[in-house]
Amino acid sequence: MVDNGGPSPPPGDPYVKRETFLIHKYRKALRQFTEIDTRPFETHDLTSATAFSSCKCGEIVLLHGYLGSSASLSKNLYFVQLLGKDRARSIQVVSSKTSLAEKDASAHESIRKLPMHTPVAVRGLLRERKQQPDHASGDVERFTHVEIDLLGVQPLNEFPSDIIATPETVFGPEQRHLQLRSNAELREALLIRSEVGMFLRDRLRDLGFAEIETPLLFKSTPEGAREFIVPTRRKGFAYALPQSPQQFKQILMGSGISRYYQFARCFRDEDLRADRQPEFTQLDLEMSFTGSEGVMNVIEDLIRFIWSKCLGDNLPDVFPRMTYAEAMSQYGSDKPDTRIRMRMSPIQHLLPADLISKLTSLQNPIVDALVFRPETNSDMDVRNFVTDFLASPEGTLFVNNPEGAPGIFVLDATKPLQGLQALGFEAAERIEDELHVQDGDLLILQARQNQAFSGGSTPLGNLRLALHAAAVREGHVDPPMGFAPLWVTDFPLFSPVSLTEPGQGGNAGLAATHHPFTSPKTSEDIDMLMVDPTKVTGDHYDLVINGVELGGGSRRIHNAEMQILVMRDILMMSPERIAEFSHLLEVLRAGCPPHAGIALGFDRLIALMIGKTSIRDVIAFPKTGKGEDALVNSPAPLSKEVLQTYHLQYR
Repeated sequence: MVDNGGPSPPPGDPYVKRETFLIHKYRKALRQFTEIDTRPFETHDLTSATAFSSCKCGEIVLLHGYLGSSASLSKNLYFVQLLGKDRARSIQVVSSKTSLAEKDASAHESIRKLPMHTPVAVRGLLRERKQQPDHASGDVERFTHVEIDLLGVQPLNEFPSDIIATPETVFGPEQRHLQLRSNAELREALLIRSEVGMFLRDRLRDLGFAEIETPLLFKSTPEGAREFIVPTRRKGFAYALPQSPQQFKQILMGSGISRYYQFARCFRDEDLRADRQPEFTQLDLEMSFTGSEGVMNVIEDLIRFIWSKCLGDNLPDVFPRMTYAEAMSQYGSDKPDTRIRMRMSPIQHLLPADLISKLTSLQNPIVDALVFRPETNSDMDVRNFVTDFLASPEGTLFVNNPEGAPGIFVLDATKPLQGLQALGFEAAERIEDELHVQDGDLLILQARQNQAFSGGSTPLGNLRLALHAAAVREGHVDPPMGFAPLWVTDFPLFSPVSLTEPGQGGNAGLAATHHPFTSPKTSEDIDMLMVDPTKVTGDHYDLVINGVELGGGSRRIHNAEMQILVMRDILMMSPERIAEFSHLLEVLRAGCPPHAGIALGFDRLIALMIGKTSIRDVIAFPKTGKGEDALVNSPAPLSKEVLQTYHLQYR
């Protein structure tokens, strides 16, 4: 052990020896910490814009904050900005050896030696300052009418010299604390998140909802997503972190709670994207004795309230609605951004057979058409634009579509049939009439299987978004503005099993599109259950704004026999799998009332409101693309002792 220059540890009692040694080694730190622990309270708070409104010049003030940029005019005159605790406002501190007779001269030397970013307590005289223009950089607001004449300064910690922190420094995820401290935009996002949460709580309370917490230590059940497992010391037993509070909130509906909500932590072991994290927050709510209309009305009220309160925007009194089939056929997406006007139309009935065979090898395909139109004031060369795009790595994905590459046509008024000769006279004429194409337009044809839609998008729908994004990047099209809320309804109740999602583990080759507790929409859909489950529509609704799926909900199955029918006879789940839901089935059997609900992705909501494309920008400590927290180095390997305690072993 190194004593850093202190005296050698004295002989004798080892405990006395160690105590004396530590006192010498850490004397400076202990003294500094004792001084800090007895520091006086601040008299004014720089986080407030009116911090000095009731203060008279000449008063002695005590302020807490961080040292900012500084300027030394001479050995005797020094200026430094004192940033408030939230780093949003600053005031100038002036230190001069000769300005006041009673000033402690050591304070001048002390503040000159302290590095930028040091947290300090500053004592000084408030004095009037000649009004100055605000030259603050970034998002820091300066008090320009007053300044502090330094009387004393006390560092509250040290900012180490080995950390380089300049305005140009970019901190990595392993230094998330410095990312947040140096980036006002990130801190502001967290403050907005807090404010929105507060407003939502107030509004839900006014609407008669009760905030109720549900357990985080649950058990593994096949709802649809992969779970995180929490082993226990009881051999062979484990908890599972909840994918959502879905089952507990349905249990609450059967427990006499009429309106429930919570800001719920959810956990899903799935592939990560910009809008996904392994742990996330959702605004979860459920209502008894109601259906889909009641839930959608409440959500529209909440969204309109938040947009008006926080953004000053007035959203429509009634949100537009669109069925899943309409969204997929017109936009190629189950979460369309309706601000982008381009729509798709099936036109295979207009095309000659030989042209269709050139587009695809599929038999009896659907051929969709999409028209891309540059802005009227753009000098865009459409042909070069689309050629360059399709030759790019992003465009290659569309060219290599196994169902056929897109057919590209550029409307040219100087050519016969405006450049649509390959379509034939009749088809070209009818396409001009039906799609209203004009000179300079880009016409894209894309073939697909002639079958019911499934999944979240089509290749042409993805190409639509990619082309628009590329045109915006290159300045050919203005970015869409404003907010366009939309309900997407009438999803298929069941979808083909996906290789990327475990589903419910049944043997029918089907999985619940939403979750296995979603109710069929109509009596006709109930009749269709035993005939052709793939044609059954679920009473399922998604809220979409600007192409972002903010949340999804449904009317639930509230009858135990119907729930068993879906699990056993439609999804063909094993008796063992069904038994994992015995707790919920018992609640439904005990006279559970009809109920419906929804969950809004709170992270996505905040990101959308402040214009962020990644939810990582609105989460204090997000995971990386690999699901890791680089700041705390999680997940971490398990020691042999931990493995033994929880009866685990590596395979």
